[in-house]
Amino acid sequence: MNSKSKWLIYTVLVGLIPMFSRFLIWVVTTPGTVNIISSSDFIAFGLILHISNINEIEHFDSKDRDWKTRHNGFSIVFIAIYTVLFSLTMLSEGVSSINTSYIERCAIALSMVSFLLSFIVFDRITKLSSKEVA
Repeated sequence: MNSKSKWLIYTVLVGLIPMFSRFLIWVVTTPGTVNIISSSDFIAFGLILHISNINEIEHFDSKDRDWKTRHNGFSIVFIAIYTVLFSLTMLSEGVSSINTSYIERCAIALSMVSFLLSFIVFDRITKLSSKEVA
């Protein structure tokens, strides 16, 4: 099994567990009880992707240290942003002046960007790994 397949199964599908769980709960509960979309699910997904990126990049033996440093830096910045969004999500439970729909849209957009960045990282690792084996 190549790195992309493992990434898809171990990282992406595991990262989507909160969304799958929420959907299942939404299906079996009374309408209006549970929201089908939650910013916290997308935040968790993004965090899992970036933590996985950092782990893979640190354990990948590459001579391109600039690339490794750059992508680890991107992941750290995204983790910091997700942390702020998650804090705002928790704070919004008691503060009515926080626009939760804006947080939700930001979390969804950021998780899409995170998915793309994570795919790029694992695509490069897969290609470099296959060159080393050949």
